[in-house]
Amino acid sequence: MPADSRNIVSYNTVISSLAHHGRQQDALRLVARLARDRFLGPGLAIDRFTVVSVATACAGIGAARPLREIHGAVLVSGMALTIIMANAMVNAYSKVGRVDDARRVFDQVSFRDRITWTSMIAGCCQAKRLDKAVQVFDMMPDKDRIAWTALISGHEQNGEEDAALELFEQMLAEGVWPTPFALVSALGACSKLGLVTRGKELHCFILRQSIGTDPFNIFIYNALIDMYCKCGDMMAAVALFRRIPERDYISWNSMVTGFSHNGLGKQSLAIFEEMLVAGVRPTHVTFLAVLTACSHSGLVSDARLILESMEDHGLEPRAEHYAAYIDALGRNHKLEEATEFIKDLPSRIGPGTAGSWGALLGACRLHGNIELAEEVAEFLFQLEPGNSGRYVMLSNIYAAAGQWDDARRVRGLMKEKGLRKDQAYSWIEVRSAKHVFVAEDMSHCEADEIYEMLGKLLDHMRIAGDPTEHQLDLC
Repeated sequence: MPADSRNIVSYNTVISSLAHHGRQQDALRLVARLARDRFLGPGLAIDRFTVVSVATACAGIGAARPLREIHGAVLVSGMALTIIMANAMVNAYSKVGRVDDARRVFDQVSFRDRITWTSMIAGCCQAKRLDKAVQVFDMMPDKDRIAWTALISGHEQNGEEDAALELFEQMLAEGVWPTPFALVSALGACSKLGLVTRGKELHCFILRQSIGTDPFNIFIYNALIDMYCKCGDMMAAVALFRRIPERDYISWNSMVTGFSHNGLGKQSLAIFEEMLVAGVRPTHVTFLAVLTACSHSGLVSDARLILESMEDHGLEPRAEHYAAYIDALGRNHKLEEATEFIKDLPSRIGPGTAGSWGALLGACRLHGNIELAEEVAEFLFQLEPGNSGRYVMLSNIYAAAGQWDDARRVRGLMKEKGLRKDQAYSWIEVRSAKHVFVAEDMSHCEADEIYEMLGKLLDHMRIAGDPTEHQLDLC
């Protein structure tokens, strides 16, 4: 198009079209051309439509520099900041990780609509500034369910599951009806915390509120299945999985992974085969779950076949898939074969073999192979010099063999390098309440009774010949 026939409307039309069809880089290149053409004639001054389109393009690809440039142009031109422009810029600044700039735009506008508030809350959450998100939320005059969802989801995605559940309960107490995504976030929090009773209460809440209707969508179905799987209630997960009207790959992956993580390897393989028969394409996550299931069930031959079949489904095995196969070999006393397999890995996946060496070190601990453990640990110390877990593993291997001097030597190396073992903690759910405890915790008022029961359970495990009992690290 000749320069003299171009005007800002034609530019805006093309820029907007490119930005909304996944061609953000092309949109920004055209904006740069617009900046040059502005010197060729009148009618090419940017307007609010240009600003919104540029902000949309920047948000799509995380481009901070052109966003700040267009913002600067707005300030220099004296253009009034409309609510639509402000919303686009708050959202874009949040998406590119400049939440302070987003807040400055947010503070500049005298009128804010729901999009402005929610974009600012979501931006703070995305930047892990949860305190700022709560601050903005508290300023909001009319807190709608979209804003509640943004805050709940932000806390759940940033590891603040307890706070997410508290916010969800607060939302209900204030009479705000939850969105499907708020329910998904609450169920996700229950999954991560292992609060199956709380998850069942949410499930019942959904059922109670759906008399005569079907509010379920695939996201809620999948969140429920995932929650039951991660909380170990596979019977409930299977029942729900069989009942849902349609399943996507996430539904199938949840079941394959759920069986695998709960030690039900054969069931994991069976549901994987059913998935293939149903014509659902497996993902990298699917294959990792199946390989893990094979490892925990001693199915080495199946693991090899499944690993080799990944390319048939258009997937290249990643480091974690090889590590799972190494783990399968190691658990089945095939340490020499596992070692040779790892030595061939750099030609397949580059230097990222630490996970595979780590799996082999775990197998050395399982079978008490100190000589190989020392060799493997040396590789790991070079690959991951800052990973304290590798030192702790070798120290525990020495301790299990009664080589206390060597165990102390490794702990001394950790101290010299400034490495510390992260304090382990866990939790249990009792009457819908979470109780957290750490290793060697004696702070509970019933600690004596708890440790007495733990001793009895360990005795029962030894009598039953549980293969994992000697792996328990109680020191």
